[in-house]
Amino acid sequence: MAIQNILIFSVLILLYRLLLKNMPRGWFMLVVSCLSVFWLQPALPIRYLDFWLPVTTLAVTIFSWAVTTPPETRDFKASLPTFLAIAGIILLMGLTRLLSLTGLIAPSRPPQLIQITIALGGIALVFWLLARPKRIIPVLLIGSIISLIALLVILKFPPLTTWISAQLRLLAGQAAALASPLDIRWLGFSYIAFRLIHTIRDRQSGKLPVVALQEYVNYVIFFPAVTAGPIDRLERFIADLRKPSPLDSKQFLDGGQRLAVGMFKKFVLADALALIALNAGNATQITSGGWTWVLLYAFAFQIYLDFSGYTDIAIGLGRWLGINLPENFNHPYLKPNLTQFWNNWHMTLTQWFRAYYFNPVTRAMRGSKKPLPAWFILFFTQVTTMVLIGMWHGITWSFIIWGLWQGIGLFVQNRYSEWARPRTASISSRPGWGKALAGLNILLTFNYLALGWVWFTIPDPYLAAAVLGRLFGA
Repeated sequence: MAIQNILIFSVLILLYRLLLKNMPRGWFMLVVSCLSVFWLQPALPIRYLDFWLPVTTLAVTIFSWAVTTPPETRDFKASLPTFLAIAGIILLMGLTRLLSLTGLIAPSRPPQLIQITIALGGIALVFWLLARPKRIIPVLLIGSIISLIALLVILKFPPLTTWISAQLRLLAGQAAALASPLDIRWLGFSYIAFRLIHTIRDRQSGKLPVVALQEYVNYVIFFPAVTAGPIDRLERFIADLRKPSPLDSKQFLDGGQRLAVGMFKKFVLADALALIALNAGNATQITSGGWTWVLLYAFAFQIYLDFSGYTDIAIGLGRWLGINLPENFNHPYLKPNLTQFWNNWHMTLTQWFRAYYFNPVTRAMRGSKKPLPAWFILFFTQVTTMVLIGMWHGITWSFIIWGLWQGIGLFVQNRYSEWARPRTASISSRPGWGKALAGLNILLTFNYLALGWVWFTIPDPYLAAAVLGRLFGA
């Protein structure tokens, strides 16, 4: 989100809280969230794609509610106003093609109204078909998860994204030779997909609470968190949503303080550091090892301030609406080892992978007929978890190597901690020596992480390896 988007959201929330107190909070959130998926969607070179991607976001969310809601609790009459409101917002966005509002509300001119009407009819038909069965069909749940993962793979794997772009360009009557992975940038889908998979998996295990369509849509595309998280859990979100929360002075001050801190982190500190932070462009221009370290440290702090700043902004806006979004960062660079770092960096993402990948795979491997060594189970699950987190950012060699760097580091740190704990107990018990040892561990952990960021920020693995060599005088 740009600074003007954040300021407009802030004004809208405060106007609602001060002037529209009688309007149900869920309806306000629904309208603003649905509009925001169009408004925040980047403009794309493929004709009408930046309109159809937000429509698909809303459609996939509606379909996911249909397949995860038990038939006995589906109330079509109660859900109809929400469905009609979403359809009305889509039509309203389509009507902007008749006005000179391109770039103000929608990123580009929407398609013809007849196409939008046909699409809405198709969405309504699929929604009705998905909701017809008298029981939840397991294959629908499995198919939904596979489809969401397939969409993520398409968006994260540049050759596949380029091929899909070429096909879409041909359909739109545009030059396929100009296709690029950047042609398909789907607003917030990385976070939206994980929220949807969370609800589907919890429905499979019988842990998902029953929610109305409006509550589900608000959870999935909640506008403060749609672009950069955090990844909330449905049961926690609706507990806040269902609880009356008038805006009092404490809530206003807490939210405003968090919002101000986030904007200072992002738009002052992070954006200033971005001018010198390591990237693929300046990596080829700096030949000095010392200056390369400066650029690397600048990137390490820039990515933290940028990401945690956006989290603070989302939390601040959420608090003004009575939604207490979960924390995502807790002083991660001050942790003495990699395990504690990853328990305090992008916490909602690591908790998601722990719940839906690490723990199930660990249990499956421990319960296998042929016993596997404990060290192998730990190595496999830690490395593959971190590789998957790397691929969540992009299916490229650099992100895969970054995941391996983190996973292997976690395993080595875990094994070393087990070996060193009894041997350093006497040192740790002495106040002065204990603080010195903790400080050394923090320093070593930070530098290991900083070196890992080289793979994260430079997409060419050969250039990244050259930068690492330059850092050590090679």
